[in-house]
Amino acid sequence: MEARRTILLADDAPMFRELGSLFLARTGRVVTADNGHQGLEVLRAEKPSVVVADLDMPRMDGAELCRRIKGDKETAAIPVILVTGTADGRERAVRAGADDVIVKPINRVTLIQAVKRFLQNQPIRGLPRAVVETPVHIVLPCEQQWGSLRNVSRGGTYVEAGAPMPPRTEVSLEFKLPDLETPLAPTAQVIWRRAGRNGQVPGMGLQFLSLDRESVERIDAFVYENAELPPAPLAAGTAGGS
Repeated sequence: MEARRTILLADDAPMFRELGSLFLARTGRVVTADNGHQGLEVLRAEKPSVVVADLDMPRMDGAELCRRIKGDKETAAIPVILVTGTADGRERAVRAGADDVIVKPINRVTLIQAVKRFLQNQPIRGLPRAVVETPVHIVLPCEQQWGSLRNVSRGGTYVEAGAPMPPRTEVSLEFKLPDLETPLAPTAQVIWRRAGRNGQVPGMGLQFLSLDRESVERIDAFVYENAELPPAPLAAGTAGGS
C-alpha cells in the first residue's frame, strides 16, 4: 500500500488549523505549525508533499515562508498553497511564488481539490481551465489595445492580441464571461508570449495578480461548468496555454 502523503498546514488561528486538518484528514497525513518560522522547522523535519499556509501569520508570514521554500533548491519543488482573506492578498501570494491561492473563508471542496492536484502521481500541471472567446480590453499606463480572451482559469488567462507584451509586463484587463453582465477587472502579469509565426495568431499567457473573491467564485463556477481543456503545463505558467 502506498504511504500517505504529508500535508503541512501553517496557520496562527487554532480554529483554522483544526478545520483544515479535518477537511484534509482523508487526503493525507496532516502536520501543523502556528507561524511561518515553525512551519520551516516542521518542513525540514517532515518533508511534506505540499504546504498550505495562511498569508498573514506572526513571526514569519505565509509570503515569506513561501519565498524561503522556493528559494532553497532542496525545497523549491514543494508546492505551496497560500490562503488569504485580504483584498491585496492574492497579489502578495503570487509575487511570493505561490503555486495556488485560496480565498477565505475556506471552502472544503476547493481546499481538498487544490491539495489533491499537487498529490497526484504525475507531473504537476496548472489549474483547470475552460475555453471561452470574448473580447478583452488590455490597458497599460501609456497604451491600450483590444484582444480576444481564449481560455480562463482561477490562475489566469490566455489572450490573443496583435501586439503581445513582453514577460513580466503588468496590465489591467476588463472582460465579460458568457451569460454574465458585470465585467471582471483584474490586474495581471504576462508570463509568456507567442509570436505570430506559421499562421498562428500572436498571444500571451497572463497570471492574475489582483482578483476579488466574487470574481474568483464567478471564474470557478464558469470553469466547473465549461472545462474542456486539460490543465496547462507549468512551463506555460498558471495562466493556461493556447
